[in-house]
Amino acid sequence: MGRTRLYWISALVALAVAGVALVPLLHHEKKVHPTMTQSGQRLQMPLHAEGSRIVDARGETVTFTGVNWFGLETNTFAPHGLWSRSLDDMLDQMVGQGFNSMRLPFSNELFDAASKPNGVDYALNPGLKGMTGPQIMDQVVQGATKRGMMVILDRHRPTSQGQSNLWYTDKVSEDRWISDWVMLAKKYKDNPLVVGADLHNEPHGEATWGDGNEKTDWQAAAQRAGDAVLKANPNWLIVVEGIESYKTADGKSDGYWWGGNLQGAKEHPVKLSDQSKLVYSAHDYSPKVWSQQWFNDPAFPANMPALWDKQFGYLVKNNTAPVLMGEFGGRSVAEKDAQGNKDLEGIWQRNLVSYLKDNGLSYTYWAWNPNSGDTGGVLKDDWKTVDADKAALLKTYQAPLAAAAQ
Repeated sequence: MGRTRLYWISALVALAVAGVALVPLLHHEKKVHPTMTQSGQRLQMPLHAEGSRIVDARGETVTFTGVNWFGLETNTFAPHGLWSRSLDDMLDQMVGQGFNSMRLPFSNELFDAASKPNGVDYALNPGLKGMTGPQIMDQVVQGATKRGMMVILDRHRPTSQGQSNLWYTDKVSEDRWISDWVMLAKKYKDNPLVVGADLHNEPHGEATWGDGNEKTDWQAAAQRAGDAVLKANPNWLIVVEGIESYKTADGKSDGYWWGGNLQGAKEHPVKLSDQSKLVYSAHDYSPKVWSQQWFNDPAFPANMPALWDKQFGYLVKNNTAPVLMGEFGGRSVAEKDAQGNKDLEGIWQRNLVSYLKDNGLSYTYWAWNPNSGDTGGVLKDDWKTVDADKAALLKTYQAPLAAAAQ
């Protein structure tokens, strides 16, 4: 089903753009020393899939338990929050919270010469001054991977104006979409902890799966792009999200969250030149984003595991392919609200984390940012304080960094 994710930008942006120096924010998570990652490598890259597991070159199971940090895909052309914090401070805190990976959204517009970064306090981030958006992206990637985090790049939007139903628009063609991916695959080829490409965020609306319509068939488009990326960089994982509505054999359309419906992969699996590089991805949200019918089921939340199995979990349970829960999140993780009633959002979120853990699915939580209007973030609105309840829930299911951090 459709949903709209709201971003709001703090008034701090205006202060930062105006050149007003902001007070650096402090925290007490453990600091990490990036130089240690070279000698403290835990995983042997590159990664690949074996059945429903992601494994390293030695066959050790790898689980992404990470977080999204958005902003590069918006018209700031930089990760949000750099108006309040330094990049290093933000990344130190992220690692200190136990996240081993980052899903990093971007737009194709980021790579246009006219796209100028803004909303960065250069007094706090002097090293970013004068950089283009792609150069800031490089710094984020380098900073994360030096701290032992794995990075999955996410083509979140064609332009900064918003998401698109399909992988192409009247402003960004399929050729541009693929060529930008090939450019990134080559660019980061020598960084082993940049591990994959989430090809297109949340196909929905008219997007189809496996029907052969070259204008709407997301499965076929993902194969074209995935093979082009693998030709440029055979080490990457190719992350393919679901769609919104899949037409079943009886002709009925079965709807779910944008990007969350992977039912079509059963009859029409994505077929890549190297099938061991395929990872499917789904997104899932709470009734605070959209009041889906399953939240009103009297059996809730006991009805949810079967629904998740149907939409994406079967791929793992049948040992077909790994699944990454690329986005999920919400403001509450409580069992009851302030009035003592059932907190459907909190109950959903707790049950989903349990499902992911019990079945070995990877995840990247939405989001690190507090300015996701319908979910909030790991950070509170001051861009400093961690939401302790969310952090406690996510810490029940976290895997180690790819490389040692001290």
